[in-house]
Amino acid sequence: MADNSLSPEQMAAEEQVTANVLASFDGTPDPRLRQIMHSLVKHLHSFARDVRLTDAEWQSAIGFLTNVGHITDDRRQEFILLSDVLGLSMLTVGINQPIRGNATEATVFGPFFVDDAPLVKIGGNIAQSAVGEPCWVEGSVTDTDGKPLAGARIEVWEADEDGFYDVQYGDDRTAGRAHLYTDEQGRYSFWGITPTPYPIPHDGPVGHMLAATGRSPWRASHLHFMVTAPGHRRLVTHIFVDGDPQLADDSVFGVKESLIKKFERHPAGTAAPDASIPASAWSSTAFDIVLPPSDS
Repeated sequence: MADNSLSPEQMAAEEQVTANVLASFDGTPDPRLRQIMHSLVKHLHSFARDVRLTDAEWQSAIGFLTNVGHITDDRRQEFILLSDVLGLSMLTVGINQPIRGNATEATVFGPFFVDDAPLVKIGGNIAQSAVGEPCWVEGSVTDTDGKPLAGARIEVWEADEDGFYDVQYGDDRTAGRAHLYTDEQGRYSFWGITPTPYPIPHDGPVGHMLAATGRSPWRASHLHFMVTAPGHRRLVTHIFVDGDPQLADDSVFGVKESLIKKFERHPAGTAAPDASIPASAWSSTAFDIVLPPSDS
């Protein structure tokens, strides 16, 4: 947006700064990196001119990013959180995993995935010491033609009923996460915890930004999945609980209609699909996953 109050000399001086910076990247050997740096400079400089960025605002932004870096460690990724609440994560997901026919839609990765989660057998319990209402999850993994994908690896992780992931406790516990493999018919099942809404970590700079802008830190109830199978595109997604009031106000914009699932409630003493009889109330849901080929 042009500022008509600026003199031609001022506008020319500002544009010359941008031109000088762009020229400094002209010799970048990698063409893709050169394209990215040129576009970044153009958009960043245009932003500064558009809002007429003040010295104090620039210093505040530098301080904010510094604080984001300081609070980030191997258990808390504040930069991913920042990307999430700005919608950049979801936009990047959409760019890189466009909708393909009947393939299951992707959503944000989130900051709480951990490599080497324990292996559970089909029908096993991923909750371990995590507290919450038991939830039976079952489904299948197929390709886009409906062919079952045997041996597909499914990573699952979720928060407990208090809204915390295991890594947030700081005591090296592993709970509410595991991986398992589909059977010969592409089927899977496990016990977990009925998802509940929770706020993203908002005691740091991202939370302070949300408070300053009047935005809620709450996420809709969800269960994370990452699914891989040879020759097929990796899927990172969630399922969401139908009827959750946070569906329309998810702080990271991750909700997609196709990923909202009904969680059926069952009273204590009702037989479960694995023939067990839970002593407490429990829920169940089904999630059938469709993976497109890796070249799509």
